[in-house]
Amino acid sequence: MKALKQVLGGNLQQYTMALALVLLAVVFDVVSGGRMLTSSNFQNLISGNAYVLILAIGMVMVIVIGQIDLSVGSVAGFVGMTTAITTATYGFPWWAGILAGLLAGVVIGAWHGFWLAKVGIPGFITTLAGMMIFRGLVIWMSQSISVPVPSEYKFFGAGYLPEWGPSFTGLNNSTLLLGILAAAWFIWSELKRRAHALERGAEAPMWATIVRIALIVAVIGYVTWLFGSGRPGTSFPIPGVILVILVIIYHVLTQRTRFGRHIYAVGGNKAAAALSGVNTARTYFLVMLNMSFLAAIAGILFVGRATAAGPSDGTMWELDAIAAVFIGGAAVSGGIGTVIGSMIGGLVMAVLNSGLMLMGVGADQTQVIKGLVLLAAVAFDVYNKQQGRPSLIGTLMRQFRSEPTAVAPVTGTTPEPAAVDGGPVVDAADTLPVTQSK
Repeated sequence: MKALKQVLGGNLQQYTMALALVLLAVVFDVVSGGRMLTSSNFQNLISGNAYVLILAIGMVMVIVIGQIDLSVGSVAGFVGMTTAITTATYGFPWWAGILAGLLAGVVIGAWHGFWLAKVGIPGFITTLAGMMIFRGLVIWMSQSISVPVPSEYKFFGAGYLPEWGPSFTGLNNSTLLLGILAAAWFIWSELKRRAHALERGAEAPMWATIVRIALIVAVIGYVTWLFGSGRPGTSFPIPGVILVILVIIYHVLTQRTRFGRHIYAVGGNKAAAALSGVNTARTYFLVMLNMSFLAAIAGILFVGRATAAGPSDGTMWELDAIAAVFIGGAAVSGGIGTVIGSMIGGLVMAVLNSGLMLMGVGADQTQVIKGLVLLAAVAFDVYNKQQGRPSLIGTLMRQFRSEPTAVAPVTGTTPEPAAVDGGPVVDAADTLPVTQSK
């Protein structure tokens, strides 16, 4: 058990969730007769769910600060319709339509942030009003009919990485290069993390690092082959590339920057964060602005894939994004959640949708199953976090823990940097989220 813990490198929650995702995909592949783990299915899975995963990136930040955004689907639909009307009705070039849509998303986010941060209206009410306002505007602007978008939009919503040069491996060269870069980055990051662990005097055996690198690189290699060996003209989807770029940016933003630490501080204990110098109003404002900006990107990708903007675009998207965040390990009370965890949660929902569809399960039954999965995941975590019980991941992995958890004494001295569950290492010099009120 200790050896397995060393191989996982301490990221028990992250790797356990990823393992559950892999097992779910394998089970569906076996049950569906090998139709799950195919190039075409996974290409469609990424392209068809990229907009929900992008929404989940912003939604996890909103939920971490203890708020909720019910308007993201309506905002995405409004932005998609705005870009379509800008180009189709007023004759602007396609890039101007995209800029108009992104600008609309920023303005809407500032609107929501103003009511939350400056006026003090809770995010639930603010975005509920926004959901009704922008859903009505979409229907009014479109006159209840679909509006086509320029053909250039299809590249962003349903395009693939291009082919170039001779293919000696039988794989798409762009996809192969992307896989090589991903493997190289992971190897470099693991070796760097081991070096930092040794500098701190922590135990980091080389064999465990090598095994972990070999396992993850093998997974990256298989995924590269899966996307790069499809029918001619296909490869890794452009929406997936955009998603990967956003995941990297927001993972660094939330885990490695002062603003990211402020987000977790405000969600963990708003009063303590304010007393330690965090501008809570600005944090609320920027998080809500960012959420609508990402909703704008999601809306543009969707209309590019659909080749038209419709009056019903974005309906119920907010529920899928919220479900992805909570399945990915976010806490209902705020203060806990990660971008990577939300991506895994979103992929779990996407694989569940795809697998049930391949098995011939109807949309009505699929909704029931998804609802039960969400309810079970959140209810189990909420129950086990009461009265000091371990979380779901803690229950599954407690046998790997050989050292007791140290409890910092309550003194007047400044505590050592503490890792917030599901968040980055937080330094008390920046924030004071050590004590979280749930």
